[in-house]
Amino acid sequence: MRVLLVDDEERLVAALRRGLVAEGFVVASAATGTEGLRQARSGDFDAVVLDVMLPGMSGYEVVRRLRAEDNWVPVLMLSAKDGEHDQADALDDGADDWLTKPFSFVVLLARLRALLRRGRPPRPSVLVAGEVSLDPASREVFVGTEPVELTPREFLLLEYLIHRAGQAVSKDELLEHVWDRATEVAPNVVEVYAGYLRRKIGSDRLVTVRGVGYRLVT
Repeated sequence: MRVLLVDDEERLVAALRRGLVAEGFVVASAATGTEGLRQARSGDFDAVVLDVMLPGMSGYEVVRRLRAEDNWVPVLMLSAKDGEHDQADALDDGADDWLTKPFSFVVLLARLRALLRRGRPPRPSVLVAGEVSLDPASREVFVGTEPVELTPREFLLLEYLIHRAGQAVSKDELLEHVWDRATEVAPNVVEVYAGYLRRKIGSDRLVTVRGVGYRLVT
């Protein structure tokens, strides 16, 4: 079984490598999100152990990009955060499991084996909010029966909003989850892309919630 470890904590990676090799795994590693994404794309791994906070690109962004490219390798995310919203975000982005640091190697090994027993998950079902439908696997978007062409960033924005359909979502939350934390963006970027999205799916389907952000109509 081939496992990719993506974490910038050298001592942790070294310890995990020793333990996993002793259990019969073949282990590769990366210290940045960018390198982790490159290896996950090009390597035939059975699972990826992925930290959330990484140089270059967050673990959230890595798993989002993998899923957007129809790569369904099982992903176990690691984080020092233990908030329920952090875990929910990781799972919504496409991770298969979550483990909070510090953790027992025995528990990580059990979680990893459970993922490997399940194998690669099936393609996710189509997401629907009102007349808007989005297929995360094929990257297709429809309003009713009409196809809609979105840029990659517009697609990510709609995908996040459709997961939160009917709820008010703040601009800060959208910046955090649709734009990578490590990337500096202009303060008004959310407004700009919300405008682009409105023109494509209909302004009545994405409404502004004054003082908060946006809500996708169900």
